Amino acid sequence: MTAGKLSQQLQQQQQVRQSMCSLKGSLRTLAILTLVSFTYLSFNSLHSSYFSSSSSSIAASTISLAPVTKKTTILVEDYDDDEISDLYHSPRVFKLNYEEMERNFMIFIYPDGDPNTFYQTPRKLTGKYASEGYFFQNIRESRFQTQDPDQADLFFIPISCHKMRGKGISYENMTIIVDNYVESLKSKYPYWNRTLGADHFFVTCHDVGVRATEGVPFLIKNAIRVVCSPSYDVGFIPHKDVALPQVLQPFALPAGGNDVEKRTTLGFWAGHRNSRIRVILARVWENDTELDISNNRINRATGHLVYQKRFYGSKYCICPGGSQVNSARIADSIHYGCIPVILSNYYDLPFNDILDWHKFSVILKEQDVYRLKQILKDIPDNKFVSLHKNLVKVQKHFQWNSPPVKYDAFHMVMYDLWLRHHVIKY
Repeated sequence: MTAGKLSQQLQQQQQVRQSMCSLKGSLRTLAILTLVSFTYLSFNSLHSSYFSSSSSSIAASTISLAPVTKKTTILVEDYDDDEISDLYHSPRVFKLNYEEMERNFMIFIYPDGDPNTFYQTPRKLTGKYASEGYFFQNIRESRFQTQDPDQADLFFIPISCHKMRGKGISYENMTIIVDNYVESLKSKYPYWNRTLGADHFFVTCHDVGVRATEGVPFLIKNAIRVVCSPSYDVGFIPHKDVALPQVLQPFALPAGGNDVEKRTTLGFWAGHRNSRIRVILARVWENDTELDISNNRINRATGHLVYQKRFYGSKYCICPGGSQVNSARIADSIHYGCIPVILSNYYDLPFNDILDWHKFSVILKEQDVYRLKQILKDIPDNKFVSLHKNLVKVQKHFQWNSPPVKYDAFHMVMYDLWLRHHVIKY
């Protein structure tokens, strides 16, 4: 082979290698561009679904009671700045999701049950069980109820433990009644069995409902419990269950607010010593000159509504847990404009995943009871004013109405339920 032919072959081989490299480079470039494009589109899809995926899935699986109309896309900018508040963890998302909930959320109420035992009408709408009674009544008055279980997002088990307790039924017998009732729903309807109760919920306040249902483990572990005792001690599961605010309605006096100059007492508490933290609170501070601490409820003989009037004159109202972690004193404090001081090692506060409680309350550990006065005195005046103004803004969320009113306690509980139903798949 001549030198000329060898040189020509080498040139041809070099050209082939260059072409192959060029092809590989082009393919690599194409692959990178494809990956970038896919990533960009996926990001946009995820970003948009953050606001809209839940609404599209609900709209596809539910039928509104209202006439079908063309839906209008709601933009964040549609809301006035006055409606957006940093009292909420995600204020703009809350506004958007709340409107979506009002349009599409549907609840089916099981019609079965002994009218003398289960829900027909609330036993009463007053006292420490008022929240339970109001919810039972409000769900019937609202647009959320559907008569078609196939269109329901969640199923309400209308067990009124308070009503049973009012008839003198023991906790043991209440557990048997609840167990038998749920078993009858499981055998009569297909809805419990398809999720093992994950899309079912029941509502009960104070310790009666907790004790009545603790002997029915599948109800506690699977169904959503809307309870006034959100404590690990009673098996409360924060990502599944809902903390129900314990509200003693009707309130004896009007709501307080915008009256900081009249609040001259540093801190106030009066109540029974039915828990360890209350015993310590009374022992350490009942003789203090700046904290108004009484180791018993204020006797009515002292004067008309003296207890309630103390809220009006106090900056901070101490809210230690009683026999259960919950305390109706929190809702009282909010209503009367006295900043609640949560004194508990664990309390999944009502609407905690919606509201930023640090913006309108003081949250302490039980060990802080020994430094309580200094902690409160160290809060700057401008911080106190800010807490008080924010407290007035959230009062509407801790008020029950009949019929229910937008953003009231009933609608906030419904919003919590709406959030939870999105994680249920079947």
